[in-house]
Amino acid sequence: MRPPPLLLLLLLLLLSGCDAAAPPADTLFQLPAPRNLKVHLYNAQQALSWEPVSLHNDTRPVVYQVQYKYSTSSTWYDVNKKDSRVDCTNLTGTECNFTANSLLEGFPRHFNISLRVRAKLGDLVSAWVKAPWFEHYRNATIGPPEDIWVTPEEGSLIIRFSSPFDVPASVAFFLYYVYYWEKAGIKQVTRPFRSNFITLNDLKPLRVYCFQVKAELFLAKENISRPGHLSNISCSETTVDASTKLQQVILISMGTFLLLSVVVGACLFLVLKYRGLVKYWFHSPPSIPSQIEEYLKDPAQPILDALDKDSSPKDDAWDSVSVVSFPENKHEDIRQSTLNQSTDPSHQPVEGGP
Repeated sequence: MRPPPLLLLLLLLLLSGCDAAAPPADTLFQLPAPRNLKVHLYNAQQALSWEPVSLHNDTRPVVYQVQYKYSTSSTWYDVNKKDSRVDCTNLTGTECNFTANSLLEGFPRHFNISLRVRAKLGDLVSAWVKAPWFEHYRNATIGPPEDIWVTPEEGSLIIRFSSPFDVPASVAFFLYYVYYWEKAGIKQVTRPFRSNFITLNDLKPLRVYCFQVKAELFLAKENISRPGHLSNISCSETTVDASTKLQQVILISMGTFLLLSVVVGACLFLVLKYRGLVKYWFHSPPSIPSQIEEYLKDPAQPILDALDKDSSPKDDAWDSVSVVSFPENKHEDIRQSTLNQSTDPSHQPVEGGP
């Protein structure tokens, strides 16, 4: 059964009107949208990054526009200098750093924030791409404490540091842990504490201890925490008191003196015991006179005749000393006979001449 001509005409007019009202699909968004949006929350830093949009048939630079809104609102706002102190309305880069000017700026850390970005090229735009909702205190990565300073004392270490970033006490606070160990020893950990310094007591004097500090963020009104990263390993040596140091100096001095005494005594004993060998080691070997050495090298030279001619009687002169000893009886007899001879008149000198 054919439809009436009037009804068929109305149907054709409606279809043609719908086709004319619907724009082509490629005129809605003429640019590809940015991809892989990432929200970076480290300590107090807040930033949004994405992958760049590339065009093969156009060399003009692509710019990006970033907007935000709160979870309690449905209105999107541009990230500009008036509201956010940074301008991310026409970025040529692929990152919007909300805390570039100051870490105290950026979005409120206890609010839920949503971000979106799109690409622009002249009159051409891309679709908006949204990043996941985030709340800074719930999603931030907590770094280690900063400005760590250690003061060694007698059997203890005093460790001071600053928090990873400032937080209002009414909203959140940090708890700290110190992991410490003697070098090549067993690692220990302190109880959580809120102050920015701690004293590690009951340590051995003159020992090297290493430690790491970790912060953990707690929300004051919620049972939520964000554990942080450990700091780099730091090491320090404990000290001793003055009396202990004096005792050590005395013991070291006495030990050094005793060691030197033992070494000197051992050297003296060896010298006395092996005196002949020592003299043999340090005695210079006998040397041949130069004239004899020349003669041995060339016997044909008349060196010996020249030596005989040059020699004089004085050089050949010598003294001979003999020591004669007698027994005591013979010595007395000789002495007595000598006295008798000296008193004999025949041996007396005669005065006058013949």
